[in-house]
Amino acid sequence: MKTRIKEFRAKYDLTQEKLAEKVGVRRETIVFLEQGKYNPSLKLAHDVARALKSKIEELFIFEDD
Repeated sequence: MKTRIKEFRAKYDLTQEKLAEKVGVRRETIVFLEQGKYNPSLKLAHDVARALKSKIEELFIFEDD
């Protein structure tokens, strides 16, 4: 899975730490999400998308293996 979280964070001038605070997770979770190493729950994906004023499908790109 690829994500555009880093791109959207930059757009809104948010650090990983600030985004983590907004969605109630640790900064490391945001790091893993950005690296595509963590598949978020639907709730977390929704919360991240909401914090970044976007839609889940804009942030998370699921690739066929």
